[in-house]
Amino acid sequence: MSTNPLPEPSGEATDQRYNRGMLLRLLVIVALMFAFGYALVPLYKKICEITGINVVTTRELHGAGSLKNTQVDKTRTVTVEFDSNARGPFAFRPVKNSMEVHPGEMATIVYEVANGQSRDISAQAIPSYAPKQATQYFKKVECFCFKQQTLKSRESREMPVVFVIDPDLPKDVKNITLSYTFFEIGSPVAQAPGGQLDVAPAGSGS
Repeated sequence: MSTNPLPEPSGEATDQRYNRGMLLRLLVIVALMFAFGYALVPLYKKICEITGINVVTTRELHGAGSLKNTQVDKTRTVTVEFDSNARGPFAFRPVKNSMEVHPGEMATIVYEVANGQSRDISAQAIPSYAPKQATQYFKKVECFCFKQQTLKSRESREMPVVFVIDPDLPKDVKNITLSYTFFEIGSPVAQAPGGQLDVAPAGSGS
């Protein structure tokens, strides 16, 4: 009795099976990569909790509230006073005159400026500090003084300054005055009374 051999699969059928197998493998790889990436976040947090690597942790780890810096020196309080000097046809002032901060604590002060003229004004702010020795310990994270400001006619603007007092600030320094001289570009600049002008280039964090 003779048996007929089974027909060999065509080349097209073989290609289809290969493509389906390849697609399945790629889908499995994508799923594994997604799962790995998703697991990295809690894994990273757990490693940081165990080792204490990260200095600044988010509210997800510590509950509600703002960012917490583990290097804040809560045993000390520094009073920061804010001053303003306008050298041009505009109004310029801080929203509050002073605040108390702990060294290492991130703080924010807002300055208000208003151009009451019927023309646009280009201006620049230069900070100064008192006492002079506090200059190197006053670290600005964000500041409108880093670049030239253009105020349109009748424009008012709020400009924040985010800063940190270096915990290495000498123990005998309990008060710091931050003063800004805001001057119109092209007009002479006068130094703030009792301050040390900070002429660091734009983008500097000090």
